[in-house]
Amino acid sequence: MIPGPFSYHRPATVADAVKLLSTLGDDARPLAGGHSLVPMMKLRLATPEQLVDIHGVPGLKGIVRDGDKIVIGAMTTQHELLASEEIAKSIPILHEAALLIADPQVRYRGTVGGNVANGDPGNDMPALMMTLGATYRLEGPDGSREVAAADYYQGAYFTAIEPGELLTAVSVPVPRAGHGHAYEKLKRKVGDYATAAAAVVLTMANGKVASCAIGLTNLHETPLLATDAAKAVIGTSLDAATLKKAAAAAQAIMSPAADARGPVEYRKHVGGIMVTRALQRAASRAK
Repeated sequence: MIPGPFSYHRPATVADAVKLLSTLGDDARPLAGGHSLVPMMKLRLATPEQLVDIHGVPGLKGIVRDGDKIVIGAMTTQHELLASEEIAKSIPILHEAALLIADPQVRYRGTVGGNVANGDPGNDMPALMMTLGATYRLEGPDGSREVAAADYYQGAYFTAIEPGELLTAVSVPVPRAGHGHAYEKLKRKVGDYATAAAAVVLTMANGKVASCAIGLTNLHETPLLATDAAKAVIGTSLDAATLKKAAAAAQAIMSPAADARGPVEYRKHVGGIMVTRALQRAASRAK
């Protein structure tokens, strides 16, 4: 339970942080909230020789409306997300999901950027950001670039971020007015990762689904977009047969690990239930 030795750096600007990460190479890791990295260091599952603490970097925190998008600084905490009136008004599913992350102590410290950046399949925000069509701003030695959340996750703890790059902001399109949303999460106890979770954002027209996006959490080595399941409900009133078809389409792409949360068959089964519940609740909220 004692981390290996490491050197500590506290840059004052994004440019300084990027320079450190680029110069120090594979031995360096950025430190945000620390809820993923520090436990792994204590268990010696991660042994970075250099820690780059980005808490002192100005401009990495805050929630700003920019036209039809909300830009969230990477160091914005889950607690600050919950306290934001703009988030509650414009993207309420972010508020709903943040409430289900761990417990208040973790949410006071854990950051949005940290939750989405490292590719942990159990984190809640990645699948949600994919469902919302979010993009991530990555800043590196060659400048900044935007990467769609849907293209960012390539494997468990393996992402599109390049050596020396730092995720600095998340840009989320504001869903259409009157949309319905839901994040359904099954977990063993407060503070645990999801056994299975599903995010749904949809719109309704004349009693039928006009648009839909479905994301899946902790049901594969990466977060998933259940595109076939979403297509299955378009133009329907979400009758029982349609819900069953959508759940089956979602289950077809699930490949969860068997672990203390249950065997593969159980996790896929409850994953389908989360999809069904999220679709029903999102539809009930749509106007």
